[in-house]
Amino acid sequence: MEKIRVFYDKEGQTLTVWFDDPGKEYMCEETGEEVILIKDKASKVIGFERLNVALETEDKGALPLEAVSI
Repeated sequence: MEKIRVFYDKEGQTLTVWFDDPGKEYMCEETGEEVILIKDKASKVIGFERLNVALETEDKGALPLEAVSI
């Protein structure tokens, strides 16, 4: 697995998380719960986008994020 990439668009209020190379995006599937699954040509989920996420961030480059390895 590549690095996990997290992008937050304050204006669009979307949070996008990639588990693989964004260039492999082939199709998207809406779940109906304000979540869009991003898939590659093999229908493997390589990321997701969460709609209507309002995060208050003081620092433009910082997100309130915690990474835990189990």
